[in-house]
Amino acid sequence: MSTTPVVHSHPQIMSGTPVFVGTRVPVQALIDFLEEGDTIDSFLDSFPTVTREQAVAFIEQAAQLFLANVPDAA
Repeated sequence: MSTTPVVHSHPQIMSGTPVFVGTRVPVQALIDFLEEGDTIDSFLDSFPTVTREQAVAFIEQAAQLFLANVPDAA
């Protein structure tokens, strides 16, 4: 997994909404696409400024954060 940031937030970019680095595409857009059952390819077609590497890295980072916070079943 890459350690290069793929998401950032700045008050002067989309009022601080988390976006993919180098774009004005909110990360929430990818989440919404996936929740609706759309594919990453469909998302990338709709938002060509986001790279496949960025989308996959975000999903990998989100999964790692989630799994790191799952309580142990002891």
